[in-house]
Amino acid sequence: MKVFIYPTNSLILSDLVERFGHEPLAIMQEIGKKVRTQGLDSPPMNMTPEDPKFGLKYAAVEVPSGVRGRMSLFDPLLSKAEAAIIVIEPVISFGCMGCARTNELVNFLLRGKKIPLLKLDYPTNEEDAKMFVYKISEFLKSLKPAEDKK
Repeated sequence: MKVFIYPTNSLILSDLVERFGHEPLAIMQEIGKKVRTQGLDSPPMNMTPEDPKFGLKYAAVEVPSGVRGRMSLFDPLLSKAEAAIIVIEPVISFGCMGCARTNELVNFLLRGKKIPLLKLDYPTNEEDAKMFVYKISEFLKSLKPAEDKK
């Protein structure tokens, strides 16, 4: 299955999802496409004229441009998501997304998709960390791998 991870730049979540046979939907994929596409200037000038339209799909013109910009990157990920893992208030080194309004909007949109969803608090000690990984592994095992879906 295609599993949306949040924070979408978490290498730890991405690795766990892959280890259990699923495809992580991470922002690195979308940024990589933009950085490698010929015809676009090097970062940070790597937006096409179409990109703001994807952000406007989720947020009005009055919403800060950073929210719309992030949402334009999340659009392909959100539309493909068949399941999701959300970590609440992670430390910055885990993959902090740094925008409270975007966090709220992404959580709202994922709940509305009615897909399997696992929400976890960021672990603060070793015992919590073990339970964190255990819950993720059980959630991922419960999902059907892409090749088994019919």
